[in-house]
Amino acid sequence: MNRTTFPYSEHASVALVRGRMVRGTWKRNLLTFLMVSGPGLIVMEADNDAGAVSTYVQAGTQYGTHLLWLLLLLLPITYFIQEMVVRLGIATGKGHAAMIYQRFGRWWGLFSFLDLQFVNFLTLVTEFAAIALALSKMNIDPRIGVPVAAMALVLLVATGSYRRWERIVVFLCVLDLAWLALALRLQSGMHDIVQHSLVPSVPPGGITAGLVFLVIGIVGTTIAPWQLFFQQSCIADKRLRFADLKWARLDTLIGAAFTIIVAGCMMIAGNASLRQGLSFTDPAQMAVDLGHVFGPYVRTGILLLMINAAALGTTAISLSSAWAYGEVKRWPHSLQKSIREAPGFYAVYGLCVAAAAALVLIPGAPLQLIILSVQVLAGIMLPSAIIFLQLLLNDRELLGERFVNRGWNNAINWTIIVALFALSLILAAQVVAPRLFPAG
Repeated sequence: MNRTTFPYSEHASVALVRGRMVRGTWKRNLLTFLMVSGPGLIVMEADNDAGAVSTYVQAGTQYGTHLLWLLLLLLPITYFIQEMVVRLGIATGKGHAAMIYQRFGRWWGLFSFLDLQFVNFLTLVTEFAAIALALSKMNIDPRIGVPVAAMALVLLVATGSYRRWERIVVFLCVLDLAWLALALRLQSGMHDIVQHSLVPSVPPGGITAGLVFLVIGIVGTTIAPWQLFFQQSCIADKRLRFADLKWARLDTLIGAAFTIIVAGCMMIAGNASLRQGLSFTDPAQMAVDLGHVFGPYVRTGILLLMINAAALGTTAISLSSAWAYGEVKRWPHSLQKSIREAPGFYAVYGLCVAAAAALVLIPGAPLQLIILSVQVLAGIMLPSAIIFLQLLLNDRELLGERFVNRGWNNAINWTIIVALFALSLILAAQVVAPRLFPAG
């Protein structure tokens, strides 16, 4: 980053930002924030990917707005987890995979790396599954549309410019504001939305196997293991400094709030389907059914937003895999480099995208089941990923007193880890003993 800051004066602050002289504290702060921001918004909103659309919409179609409170509960949790990633990335200047190898040794590093790659690949399959579902409802042959989408996603990163990639992806994130417009068009009963957002409640029918499965899916799609690796590598690639910490935190907080609002709008869209008495199979079919009631704009809007969500998820998840692989292999691994300068990094990204796209085109694949199951798998694997992060953030030798976790950080983080482990154990118990919860 080409940024030099000059001493603060009583009357005006003067900063040179990318060759421009800026006077005034608020202007300097705004421009600094705009330069630092990006990783936090992207990592949060990219997690509202195709799997998230399916999971949140299904929650709305099955339980209406009754689970909105769960999203509000997840807001501080998502922020606290990613804020640790921000501190670790700025303090070390290295990616998450590299730090696990460095501090815990090759065995645990390999375990973490393979865990990430496995979940990432399955998640990529869900992204292209959603693209295939949406394209089919738009009368576009997935055998043509999916390869074209895969090629576009490869070209998106192959520019040799981190800033160019970031600007495009931030624009895609902002497009998700259209979910808010859809929610306003589809919602009826603001009282229920507010009440179910602020007051925790169990949906009619009580605690069932289906509800437990869906709750774990919501947790798994709202906080995913790849996010830890992606944001830290993103911060390292962007070369953020100590002075950027407060702005990176703000970027992450805004991203978390934006993501939860969009997720709530997805649930409200699903609730519209429930109110109309429509049966749910997948979000693409729901878009078609709602289009018959609310008009073609709703139908087309949901389908296009599904594709946008999948594009965001694919580029972020594939990059987290490519960055991690480059860190482990000690290859050049930066979006600042060209394909010639970092061939292995770009090859891993391209292979991940191509393999997932090809798998989706297998005839008869149960796409919606794959999408929801992967979210549950991510929820199961998340606790182990957070434990590595928690241990790293308590390493005083690595971080020093400034960046290490405080006591209140540890109390919150271990509470989150215990809660996630409990959800994982509940799901495992349900698999072993299917009658643990009533059918529903």
